[in-house]
Amino acid sequence: MSAEQLLAEGRLDEALTELKQGVRKDAANPKHRIFLFQLLAVQGDWERALNQLEVSAQMDPAALPMAQTYREAIRCEYLRAAIFAGKRSPLIFGDPEHWLALLLETLQCMAEGRLEEAARLRDEAFAAAPATSGRIDGQAFTWIADADPRLGPVLEAIVEGRYYWIPFHRIGRIQIEAPADLRDVVWMPAYFTWANGGETVGLIPTRYPGSDASEDEQIRLARKTEWQEPAPGTYFGLGQRMLATDSGDYPLMDVRRIDLDVAPQPGSDAADAAEPSGG
Repeated sequence: MSAEQLLAEGRLDEALTELKQGVRKDAANPKHRIFLFQLLAVQGDWERALNQLEVSAQMDPAALPMAQTYREAIRCEYLRAAIFAGKRSPLIFGDPEHWLALLLETLQCMAEGRLEEAARLRDEAFAAAPATSGRIDGQAFTWIADADPRLGPVLEAIVEGRYYWIPFHRIGRIQIEAPADLRDVVWMPAYFTWANGGETVGLIPTRYPGSDASEDEQIRLARKTEWQEPAPGTYFGLGQRMLATDSGDYPLMDVRRIDLDVAPQPGSDAADAAEPSGG
């Protein structure tokens, strides 16, 4: 059975073994290298994924734009892991707000096992964060949030090769491309229109942090979402990202467009991003 067939059946580990054999037999084929880069990224084997990405670009100049985009995405994954471990702080899109500082502090509290304090800070942050109304694939909502309470009113994104936390009220529109490649289960390509009218392309991490280490291949492939409860009332996501609204929950890979009702906000662009102290 081919690596493609094994992957279609969700047999990720077997697909990787089969593909490695194919690379050894036909090492000069850049398509094998691109496929291997994507499989390794799904597995969270970032160093080897980056190596295969670089090799594919050396073999085929047409792969250079892809290599440039995903080289930075892989590097952002190292920072992302440190942020959710409470060791680093992300770039904040736009002016930093107090509720965002509280939300970041919850990550450090959780890393240190202070779960009750983390829950208190999170509740305070959510109460202070502005609710943003809009439409998701035409369905109206009065508020939107990441379903994972570690994030709530902010969206993780990689913009201009850098990892950001972006408050939803800083965004005017998000257009998300339909999944087309295996790498889309790791990062979904998106087109952002900011509240100030600026526009750019970027990537949204498809899976929650730690999903690549799951023993469940369906989690690694973002084919489902599971919720862990390390403390009563505290939930962390694994697998595909879910967006929550008052009108329902939406798996990220199913969403094509989000329009947000925001007032123009001068200065809300990547050039004006801020990094909280301690980052």
